[in-house]
Amino acid sequence: MRNTFADTLTGCAAKDRKLMLLTGDLGFSVLERFRDSFPDRFLNMGISEANMIGAASGLALGGMKPYVYSIIPFATMRCFEQVRNDVCYQDADVKIVGVGGGLAYGTLGPTHHAREDIALMTSLPNMTVVCPGDPVETELLTKLSVSHQGPMYIRLGRGGDPVIHQSRPDVEIGKGIMVKEGNDATIIATGNILPNALAATKILEEKKMKVRLISMHTVKPLDADIIRKAAKETDALFTVEEHSAINGLGSAVGDALHAQGSKAMFRKIGLKDRFEQVVGNHEYLRQANGLSPEQISSAVLEARKTLRK
Repeated sequence: MRNTFADTLTGCAAKDRKLMLLTGDLGFSVLERFRDSFPDRFLNMGISEANMIGAASGLALGGMKPYVYSIIPFATMRCFEQVRNDVCYQDADVKIVGVGGGLAYGTLGPTHHAREDIALMTSLPNMTVVCPGDPVETELLTKLSVSHQGPMYIRLGRGGDPVIHQSRPDVEIGKGIMVKEGNDATIIATGNILPNALAATKILEEKKMKVRLISMHTVKPLDADIIRKAAKETDALFTVEEHSAINGLGSAVGDALHAQGSKAMFRKIGLKDRFEQVVGNHEYLRQANGLSPEQISSAVLEARKTLRK
């Protein structure tokens, strides 16, 4: 996803002279094309994320369109006060790009894991939060972000993320994408866990379950209509996210269902409420949190058993 983002933004910058890219001494082997193409619109701010956010806000208030790039904990948590006060309070047109959604930086440990960022960013007034599910969504959402006015958080995977969409879907900020039809249950996934969610639906197909899959690439504003439709047309809804199950996509969908007065069965599947107790690569840590395709499909089957009782 990060390479797709960088390539897409470079193409957009060729058409929009106000577009800028700031990095906190990260993005080596990823951002060079932008840097070399537009050296006067590329700033390496060093390891000073709070200052970088403040500078981006100033640039935006001066009429530029800055994008800020860093690993998620450094782009959101280390400088949260500046994001809140300098960007969101001012309603500044700053795009914050976080790389390494969930446990993508597996072996680097909890300091580099991103389990709380969606909760933080969705809590901020004026902030739009998008989490592309694959490189295709990344390209389309990056292009849309250029014309979107106001603060935006773009949550990316790390690298090597598989392509899910074999054709270009209609993508609109604030509207989920129907990836797969089904009437027995619905899985709503966000971000780079989408491939595992799709694989889980295929496992469930083998067990005679037709599961609808929705890519909820925008967590804020949330697509309440696609949730309402799924609650009416399927027996149960499940959210899948590589983020804490607390105050992420699942909590947002649960709030929407409650507001709609829905009686549909609903379960959240996400990261456990803990820092990681083991060390391993990305897939190993996903499995430790019940996020492998087999574990997701098993969770759906177990919940459906209780529905039939």
